[in-house]
Amino acid sequence: MEFKYDVIVIGAGHAGCEAAAAAANMGSKTCLITMDMNKVAQMSCNPAVGGIAKGQIVREIDALGGYMGLVTDKTAIQFRILNRSKGPAMWSPRAQCDRNKFIWTWREILENIPNLSIWQDTVKEIIVENGEITGLKTFWDVTFHAKCVVITAGTFLNGMMHVGKTQLAGGRMAEPPSLQLTESITKFGIRSGRMKTGTPVRIDGRSVNFQLMATQDGENDHHKFSFMNTSLRHLKQLQCWTCYTNEEVHRVLREGLNESPLYNGQIQSIGPRYCPSIETKIVTFPDKNQHQLFLEPEGETTQELYLNGFSSSLPMDIQIQALRKIPAFSNIEIYRPGYAIEYDYFDPTQLKHSLESKIIKNLFFAGQVNGTTGYEEAGGQGLIAGINAHINCHGGEPFTLARDEAYIGVLIDDLVTKGVDEPYRMFTSRAEYRILLRMDDADMRLTEKGWKLGLVKADRYELYRNKKDIVNEIINFTRTYSIKPSLINETLESYNTAPLKHGCKLIDLINRPQITIENIALHIPSFKRVLDEIKDSRKEEIIEAAEIQIKYEGYIARERMIAAKLSRLESIKIKGKFNYTDIQSLSTEARQKLIKIDPETIAQASRIPGVSPSDINVLLVLAGR
Repeated sequence: MEFKYDVIVIGAGHAGCEAAAAAANMGSKTCLITMDMNKVAQMSCNPAVGGIAKGQIVREIDALGGYMGLVTDKTAIQFRILNRSKGPAMWSPRAQCDRNKFIWTWREILENIPNLSIWQDTVKEIIVENGEITGLKTFWDVTFHAKCVVITAGTFLNGMMHVGKTQLAGGRMAEPPSLQLTESITKFGIRSGRMKTGTPVRIDGRSVNFQLMATQDGENDHHKFSFMNTSLRHLKQLQCWTCYTNEEVHRVLREGLNESPLYNGQIQSIGPRYCPSIETKIVTFPDKNQHQLFLEPEGETTQELYLNGFSSSLPMDIQIQALRKIPAFSNIEIYRPGYAIEYDYFDPTQLKHSLESKIIKNLFFAGQVNGTTGYEEAGGQGLIAGINAHINCHGGEPFTLARDEAYIGVLIDDLVTKGVDEPYRMFTSRAEYRILLRMDDADMRLTEKGWKLGLVKADRYELYRNKKDIVNEIINFTRTYSIKPSLINETLESYNTAPLKHGCKLIDLINRPQITIENIALHIPSFKRVLDEIKDSRKEEIIEAAEIQIKYEGYIARERMIAAKLSRLESIKIKGKFNYTDIQSLSTEARQKLIKIDPETIAQASRIPGVSPSDINVLLVLAGR
């Protein structure tokens, strides 16, 4: 049996779903191949989307016409904005979701996208002719021919799970691994390695004493993930709970360390630094007598609970014994233990910024196979890979995002320029232009780009244009409307801010920390009328976007100026222009790194670890600059 497609996507995780949807929506005949149609977009670890910097990525996916934000909003059982005590550049949305409803919402979307087929099977081999991928073969002896292939196999490539000394081949609990595919890829010169991640115990909620835990409620304001005009809070909103480990817990864990695969030599690969196992926490921080844990529901109706902060690969009896030393868990019953999983990944420095392989033409990689961790990072990569796979099929320039345009741009540039030696997780601190990459303006940054690609549809584009016009109207009013001291000073004093000595523009008042658009509008009838005329159901979101632009105008302008200066280096193309081996004025490390990465531009070269400013000056001189 043989089939022929424009684009084939291997793996239906978060990267695969976004890649397949993007390619199909742009017009490519697309096939999504998955081992289990009932596990598309499975949340292998915590059934939560977003978080610090991750939430911004989801909003960027949504702004470009992807689906993760829409699915999250529809299946959320708790929503919060993190980092509210900091400025809006640090605000990050996060939602706890119903795991099963998340899967079925995604599947409903995928099954109804024109040009998209789904095939349940396991891929064992890619077909490459003259350095270009032409298709693949599956274990059901089906041959697929394709112009482009996107590999998004997650943790399934030669996956091996660990619970104590027990090892079980698999890509997730109760799911088989993907065998032979890694070897099929690496024989063409693509480098692979091994990484490790883990997940915690799942708890039966009926065995928990919730009275001994602190509650953590969600928020019910206007915030959500999608910029679309969608309703909020479809499902029942639930609580989460917090508690702490203690010295007795730590004693049990320490006594069991010799049986931990992480410390007895059983696991050699590197795990995520920023999501360590509980045994790693007690070893790394021996002086801490407690660690906070978060108990989170897995769904709207299930008793299954996720214990965030207690990832472990210790033997299950030690996991249970340690947990029962926590008062709230003294009678704990579990559905399954925590486990670690090792899997193959491919060196992302062998990729272009489009996520196409430098080794095999028209072969793309996205998600955890590139050495990342997290649903959001995977989804962002999948979207870019799917877009570029379509472009490679039908013509056009590669679509990439710069570091000052999106967290997705930062993520991909870090991967292809610096590579990974541990699972990569996005943080706001990784972005040098985070004032430009706020959660509130992802649509202003990216929806126009999605529209030009043909990925953003007319309804989304119309919403974006309306929002942009209303925001501009609000800002323009504040720039031109004059305030007299006699009319506003009493109000200013009531808000504990200094009275005016002279008249000023309304925008100058809104720049004060004590003043907001909404509280000052109560005392300026003409401004209140402007706001009252906003009929869009996203009114609060629009007003917030306008206020952030006003209050942070100076910071935004300064960061744009810095980004513009550095972007000049992006215009200096150097790929293929130099034989770095012969440039003796470069440091030895710089020559080695430049040969390995082969950067596209001077700017990319400047971000390679080991390439110094003096090395960049040498390249600039040689480039005639």
